[in-house]
Amino acid sequence: MKQHDTSSNQVPHRRLVLAACMLAMFMAAIEVTIVATAMPTIIGELGGFSLLGWVFAVYLLTQAISVPIYGRLADLYGCRRMFFIGTLIFLLGSVLCGVAPSMLWLILFRALQGLGGGAIMPIASTIIAHIYSPVERSKVQGYLSSVWGISAIVGPLLGAFIVQHFSWALVFWINVPIGIVAMLMLGRYLPAAEKGHPHQLDLAGTGWLTLSVSALLLALLQAEALGVAMLPLLAVALAAGVMLVRRERRAPEPLFPLALWQSRVIVAGNIGGLIMGAVLMGISAFLPTFVQGVLGGTPLEAGTTLALVSIGWPLASTLSGRLMLATSYRVTALCGALLLIAGSLILLLVAPGQTLWWARLAAFTVGAGMGLSNTTYLVSVQNAAEANIRGIATASTMFSRLIGSALGTAILGATLNLNLQQRLPGVNDPVQQLMDGAQRTALGSDRLQWLTEQVAVSLHWVFVAAAVMAVLTLVSVWLMPGRQRPVEPEAEGSRP
Repeated sequence: MKQHDTSSNQVPHRRLVLAACMLAMFMAAIEVTIVATAMPTIIGELGGFSLLGWVFAVYLLTQAISVPIYGRLADLYGCRRMFFIGTLIFLLGSVLCGVAPSMLWLILFRALQGLGGGAIMPIASTIIAHIYSPVERSKVQGYLSSVWGISAIVGPLLGAFIVQHFSWALVFWINVPIGIVAMLMLGRYLPAAEKGHPHQLDLAGTGWLTLSVSALLLALLQAEALGVAMLPLLAVALAAGVMLVRRERRAPEPLFPLALWQSRVIVAGNIGGLIMGAVLMGISAFLPTFVQGVLGGTPLEAGTTLALVSIGWPLASTLSGRLMLATSYRVTALCGALLLIAGSLILLLVAPGQTLWWARLAAFTVGAGMGLSNTTYLVSVQNAAEANIRGIATASTMFSRLIGSALGTAILGATLNLNLQQRLPGVNDPVQQLMDGAQRTALGSDRLQWLTEQVAVSLHWVFVAAAVMAVLTLVSVWLMPGRQRPVEPEAEGSRP
């Protein structure tokens, strides 16, 4: 089946389709925060604390693998069909997670959840791109971005309420009614794809992609535990990546069509997504540690500081549509890049003994930069891609951001660990000593000041690395065509 742009005349209930897509994206976005809040309770019942990291890592792993596959399948067989399949798998995994008898089973069911979750974000965004014109997309994608801000605030609150008053299984089962409503709305109001000549997914390319991404993410996510043992995994990832490229060049219907790499806009969007994912980890993973460990803040203060990223993101994303229409993709992406750089530099001003306002200003500024940049890259990529490859084009930007997040975690985590080893040799887990209230209280004032200063300097270098990554976003800005912006189809010229 071949996807075509669908006019508003063909989809008379576009707002209901948009509402269904926003519901689906809310379900997927809230998953991470609501589960993280409930994990202490889950561990208390199931045990297996040593496996805690895998509950999140395996979800990210299977999601990252499946995102580009679903994107391509949506192009070949229709968005509606693949959305239903992915959502049903996600909901099945959610139901099974709620009845998991042990941590090992929970990890297995989380993997199934991720396999389905990889369909939701890219296909929902692609559906919106199919039913709205290029100019309209720049405005509507801002609504989709607001889902992230809402989920980041609602998720922790809802998770805490559920585990306090109900069984922790409800944290997973709450997905079921949301997903069913979204599917019913799309089944009722979204037209099915037109029938065309038969297609076949590039199974060999899919296999090489799965092997390459699995090895790469395992190496990055488990870098600290593996040490030099990660090198064979990286070698496997590289070898499988080479085989994937060779396969793609001769496949009749490749997983990543050649047209993706012939467009400067799409290439820029993928590079931008990769770097943004890495920069975001400098905030989301290490800023709360700085607030609690160095500034002595409470978990609530750390959470509210990080929440400012989710507030700045949708606000800037909403404004990005107007800015794109008034200027160009490049100007809007440049504004986003400058905000990312400014937010990262503000982090370098945060020091022990200061108030939280510098940290909060940095979080809000980075969030605004992410909102401008992410929406610009997504809209520009969707507008640059022909309708029959828009699914994989959209998925590729999200896939790049997922890989960037894993890469950023590994690089920034290694930066922190190397600094701690150099500055605090022989000290067992200094960050935990500062983060844990009982251990922190037991430290003498001199030792507390010494540990705080050394951890602060170590985290400072993490923020330096994040700032360097933020500067690299200018590369993707430079790749953007200078004067291109969203235009209506009748006004469009040739695509790059």
